[in-house]
Amino acid sequence: MARYTGPKCRLCRREGVKLYLKGDKCYSEKCPLERRRPGPPGERPKKIIKKPTGYALHLREKQKVRRHYMVSETQFRRYFEMAERMEGDTGELLFQLLERRLDNVVYRLKWAPSRAAARQLVAHRHVLVNGRRVSIPSILVRVGDKIELHPDSRDIQPVQLGLKQDRDIPSWLQLDGDQFTAKVVALPTLANVDIPVNPGMIIEFYSK
Repeated sequence: MARYTGPKCRLCRREGVKLYLKGDKCYSEKCPLERRRPGPPGERPKKIIKKPTGYALHLREKQKVRRHYMVSETQFRRYFEMAERMEGDTGELLFQLLERRLDNVVYRLKWAPSRAAARQLVAHRHVLVNGRRVSIPSILVRVGDKIELHPDSRDIQPVQLGLKQDRDIPSWLQLDGDQFTAKVVALPTLANVDIPVNPGMIIEFYSK
């Protein structure tokens, strides 16, 4: 599966919004999105930039969300098709599925400074779900699931960096006893997404 290995800050500049892909750097004054002039990366054209078409706006919205959750186009399309088959609002259900990914849950619990670090923690079997070690970042958690960080992994650098970040743990996740054990107490909603999103534009993009 193709994976982007270039500078992550270019993705934020391309979408014009912080995607929080670089951990602490996103919360500091070193963030290129704040230091550089507005606009996508690369050489600025001499001619006046034309107004983007409707297709371009829909594409950028889809790419912004896909890059924020660090999923491939194939995965993102699969989540959209899953949301379409479920009963309810497709846009709300799409983001519910993305938020329920285990790597996103680990990031939301502040056990990692970024989703990339969270994915690595899961892949290296540092995380337990309902008492069992797992290594698949795309696992979808359910209400009632118990998420735990292995005792031998609680002092490693990525975990300590994540705990120091000034982020709030969403209400659909609840710490259970200590900061390394949590429980899924509800399903996430659009209000829990930490970037501005327009689900309708994504639905229109895939409906064409």
